Amino acid sequence: MITGYSNTISVTTLFDTDAQAFFDRVTTAGGSLSNTEKTAVNQLVIDMKSYSIWSKMKAIYPMVGASSAACAQNLKSSSFTGNFSGGWTYASTGITGNGTTGYMDTGLSDNVNLSLNSAHLSIYSRTNSDGLMCDIGCNTASSNETNIYAKYLNTFYPRIHNDNAGVSNSVNSLGLFISNRVNSSEIRASQNGNLKIITNTSNNTGSNNVLVGALNASNVRYFSNRQYAFASIGDGLTDTEASNFYTAVNAFQVSLSRNV
Repeated sequence: MITGYSNTISVTTLFDTDAQAFFDRVTTAGGSLSNTEKTAVNQLVIDMKSYSIWSKMKAIYPMVGASSAACAQNLKSSSFTGNFSGGWTYASTGITGNGTTGYMDTGLSDNVNLSLNSAHLSIYSRTNSDGLMCDIGCNTASSNETNIYAKYLNTFYPRIHNDNAGVSNSVNSLGLFISNRVNSSEIRASQNGNLKIITNTSNNTGSNNVLVGALNASNVRYFSNRQYAFASIGDGLTDTEASNFYTAVNAFQVSLSRNV
């Protein structure tokens, strides 16, 4: 007979180093993540790296942790930590502005941090509505805009350093919207992987920081009350990269049971 013996097995989960750095930033800021959220974020990082689009990103906001401390953190790096202002609601499904005062300042400047002919914005909306609401972006003049309006007057407006007429007959404002520019003559935008090509009409960069949930402009904000479950800012994406990006983000949302 053997007595006084115990066998304890300790299992340590190994995450991607960039994912772990993000988890550490969330904790340091006072936030917390569930094991399900950590697993989902880790797989998102792995997928983006496997698709060779991780290097194209400057800021990625997974909107996990159901707190301002967690949702403000940039998955890509310690730069561009968001700063929430006004009224916001934080939940496991994402962040929701109050439509009158709420926005998140990314700290990422249009003309300092983005290139004129190679840049993208993305936003994942979980709310289907039509209204004059800027989902993400900034502008300094009517011909100098970098933003996304997922649906206003039945039209999807994707802009990167330009002004354009938008894409009419927008079905809804649900899912991943990408405003993407890889040359001087086109905006290659998409909703849930469906490519929409718009002829570019101008070429200008602005000096304002990109906001989530509102427009950063001198005279208007166009606050949003949609719920957001992801946002990103970075370099321009090829059509294949944009398609793979949607695949990765959609899989991320599915794993958290909040895809639309």
